[in-house]
Amino acid sequence: MNPFTRREINVVSPYRVGIVILILFLVSSVFPNTLEAVEKKKMTDTGNRLRFEKSPYLLQHKDNPVDWYPWGDEAFEKAKKENKPIFLSIGYSTCHWCHVMERESFEDPEVAALMNDTFVSIKVDREERPDIDHIYMTVCQMVTGSGGWPLTIMMTPEKKPFFAATYIPKNSRYGRMGMMELVPRIKDLWDNHPGDLQDSADKITGALIDSALADLGGGSLDESALKTAYAQLQKRFDKVRGGFGRAPKFPTPHNLLFLLRQWKRTGDAAALNMVEKTLQSMRKGGMYDHVGFGFHRYSTDPEWFLPHFEKMMYDQAMLTMAYTEAYLATGNEIYKDTAEEIIAYVLRDMTSPEGGFYSAEDADSEGVEGKFYLWSEDEVTHVLGEKEAGLFLRVFNTTQGGNYKEEASGHSEGENNILHLKKPLSDIAAEMKIAEKELKSRIESSRRKLFAVREKRVHPHKDDKVLTDWNGLMISALAKANQAFGEPKYLEAAKKAAGFVLTKLRTEDGKLLHRYRDGESAITAKVEDYAFMVMGLIDLYEASFEVDYLKTAISLNDDFIDHFWDKKAGGFYFTPDYGEKLLIRSKEIYDGAIPSGNSVAMLNLLRLERITADTKLGEKASQIGKTFYKSVNRYPAGHTQLMVGIDFGYGPTFEVVIVGDLEKKDTREMIAKLRGQFIPNKVVIHKPSSEQEPEITKVAVFTKSQKRLNGKATAYVCRNYKCNLPTTDVDKMLDQLGAK
Repeated sequence: MNPFTRREINVVSPYRVGIVILILFLVSSVFPNTLEAVEKKKMTDTGNRLRFEKSPYLLQHKDNPVDWYPWGDEAFEKAKKENKPIFLSIGYSTCHWCHVMERESFEDPEVAALMNDTFVSIKVDREERPDIDHIYMTVCQMVTGSGGWPLTIMMTPEKKPFFAATYIPKNSRYGRMGMMELVPRIKDLWDNHPGDLQDSADKITGALIDSALADLGGGSLDESALKTAYAQLQKRFDKVRGGFGRAPKFPTPHNLLFLLRQWKRTGDAAALNMVEKTLQSMRKGGMYDHVGFGFHRYSTDPEWFLPHFEKMMYDQAMLTMAYTEAYLATGNEIYKDTAEEIIAYVLRDMTSPEGGFYSAEDADSEGVEGKFYLWSEDEVTHVLGEKEAGLFLRVFNTTQGGNYKEEASGHSEGENNILHLKKPLSDIAAEMKIAEKELKSRIESSRRKLFAVREKRVHPHKDDKVLTDWNGLMISALAKANQAFGEPKYLEAAKKAAGFVLTKLRTEDGKLLHRYRDGESAITAKVEDYAFMVMGLIDLYEASFEVDYLKTAISLNDDFIDHFWDKKAGGFYFTPDYGEKLLIRSKEIYDGAIPSGNSVAMLNLLRLERITADTKLGEKASQIGKTFYKSVNRYPAGHTQLMVGIDFGYGPTFEVVIVGDLEKKDTREMIAKLRGQFIPNKVVIHKPSSEQEPEITKVAVFTKSQKRLNGKATAYVCRNYKCNLPTTDVDKMLDQLGAK
């Protein structure tokens, strides 16, 4: 499998060449070809210091012979006292190549002895500490031109990096220097040429600081950015297989959310076609778990066939949003079915008893990537019987000898098959001359039987930590799905998760925390924790119309602005002003595997402005576009979630107030009709007609004078700051919204 996850970066050109030359000099200078004998050290049975941590990733390394430390003062003080460099290793518990490097090097006594002699070694879970990962991943990308996990950084005790890489094998091969050769060279340089390493560290740190400042300011983003982003996505679009680029292919749902808005804005059918082609291709391919539901991380090939098998909560959340919106835009039931199947997987396998959502499931089980998900034809036949299996195997394109080859070796993986569709079930049913409904019923019956058998297999490792930011995404997804599909259990799951976060992941003074696991809430919240949780609460308000969710969203957003906002240049910092002081206090706008906190925050600010009529929030949203203008303008298609915010800002955007009694049929019907339309750029407020002074009037003061007409549910629709006359007629309401 491909060990590297690429992303587009901004490189500080005056520094990069010099840095790369210096790094190459450091690791390729002439040294003795043989190592001095290294005595193998016996480690205690109690393991290293990681045994006291809560992170599943750190706990995976607690028995390594490497003398690992968690990130903290103890490690850095030891490095200063003993005059040793730091070996920083960053990964996450479901990272395939992190497991490979552990088995190959960190579990090896010979490598461990070299590391313990040379370094103070620190392990970091990137999902627990995205702030640390963000800084040093930027370093890796600046120095090497790419990045990924495991991330390997060598740095001074002052946290200044002088070497960066991703996966490093034990021994050198194919031009990639191994640990057994690299570590002694670094030790020699540290002991005998410390000035060279310090000079490198200073240059890299200086370039990092300059890069953080270089892309700030310079202009204002307008509607032309939307057109440019669209054109750039069109250029990269795979017309045959869907998605963008060739391989590896990532789902990147925010690209699709932006394209749906571009279609809504312009009526350009090509934008909708890109969305539908991509969503249908992903759903048919091996990247989708056809037996247990949910999506794997990415496809290693252009066809969406051979996945990297890990499953991440953020992918499930964002893809649920994309399929839900596609259903609203097209009415195609396959999108509704897919969204509901993703949710079924999350609620079944990825939800804690208390309601919080777990982080991820590994690609590997029993030491083999994908083993849990693969099937031989003989096993399927044994489970289903020959007749039923014949249909199932035909539909999902298996072969007796196995239908795929392992990407890295090119060798066949025995009799194993990846289940996938080459055509929609409707086409297959037509070819087989049976009703589509009958085919779906038979396939579903087979799937249930196979699922029951698969449940008895050894499951992949589950990373059961609960992260505030990813829970915010899933809360938002469930709230949107509840509104689109009218399923009450989605709303209940979203409310339970929100309750978990708001009770378990907050400090006594109300500030958010980042991680909960095994009874412990810890780690200062980051930009995405606040941005994603505020988004989730706004969506949860619009799904439930319970004002407390909206009030909490506003309160958290106020706290967010107070402690994260850059009062000089604008935009939100990655960390709060009360957080740990790291090498730099950075800001992020790139929308990678998940949207950036600033991109989501822009849309939150605009939505809250329209709900509360607080124009200062809108001004801050506009400032985000100005702050990151240079970076975004360089490649708008790398910032599609920000484009969603810009699209909302330029409109047309609607504020809708429904005045009525939620217990009455007319109110419920009006809301249901509204929710059944694809109108992404709107905010919806409900004012109870049965209360004298509803709580919502304290949040949205302008609703005080809005009342029912003739005792009927009444809609007040405003478009781009201009209001229509209120109406009790659902069709007139939809006409005012441009939905007819």
